Amino acid sequence: MYPEVRAAVAADTTPDFRAPGFDVEAYRRKVRAFNAVQPREDVAHVEDVDADGVTCRVHTPHGAVPGTLVHLHGGGFVFNDIDVHDGLARRLANRLRRRVVSVAYRKPPEHRFPAAPDDVDTAVAWVRGRWTEPMAVHGDSAGANLALVAALRNPGAFAALALVYPFLDPRAGFDSYALGEEVGFGAREASWYWEQYARDEADYDDPDLAPLLSDRLDTLPPTFVATAEFDPLRDEGEELARRIVETGVPTVGVRCLGQQHGFYRHASFTASEPLVRQVAGFLDQHLG
Repeated sequence: MYPEVRAAVAADTTPDFRAPGFDVEAYRRKVRAFNAVQPREDVAHVEDVDADGVTCRVHTPHGAVPGTLVHLHGGGFVFNDIDVHDGLARRLANRLRRRVVSVAYRKPPEHRFPAAPDDVDTAVAWVRGRWTEPMAVHGDSAGANLALVAALRNPGAFAALALVYPFLDPRAGFDSYALGEEVGFGAREASWYWEQYARDEADYDDPDLAPLLSDRLDTLPPTFVATAEFDPLRDEGEELARRIVETGVPTVGVRCLGQQHGFYRHASFTASEPLVRQVAGFLDQHLG
């Protein structure tokens, strides 16, 4: 692990979500408050909009060129929101030089699968109706799951797809889960997220929840997949990239050495800014 990653793991105060009396909403408020005071970049315009019943935040950079990126935040489906991801959305808008539409999809356990992918579909349709320019979709972790599902549900809608450490396998069947909890995120926490998201275990076999099961990967647009070396999700993300490549879809896969799950949206991590720029460069290449 890189030094700042070791320090982050040592300082991690994530609670035990399975502890009796754990308050989901209180923890959401805590995370939101922490991120509200973090520095963020200036963009030309930020607007919260109603996308046919789904709240979205549109970030428009200075000197914007045509094209739209739909951004789907991570947080195990349960946590985070467009406020928590505001800083990353601004960075993406500035590096890509295009508007970024961040989607406030419904979250479990209040709203279980398929509420989130249904909200994303609604937002995507709204974007397509408002702007005729090319569109791409992007997400990190659980947001990458939703971005992949959006691309599979809406073939031909996107010029490109970018996924950062995608959360794909509800049964945790890959070897990288052996990294254990000492890397800051492990199988026990991951399984809790899936339990909140799915209505029942039968949903684990639905490609709209577990898109590694999809038989339509060949319908995807050019795809970028990034993983982190010390992340239990590493192997499922790299397996996804391999499967997409085998369908003939142009695919780029990168592994960020020395990094842990979650580093991407925090500019303090060594690999964060280079990866944001890689993502923006890949999307720019395909948005034209």
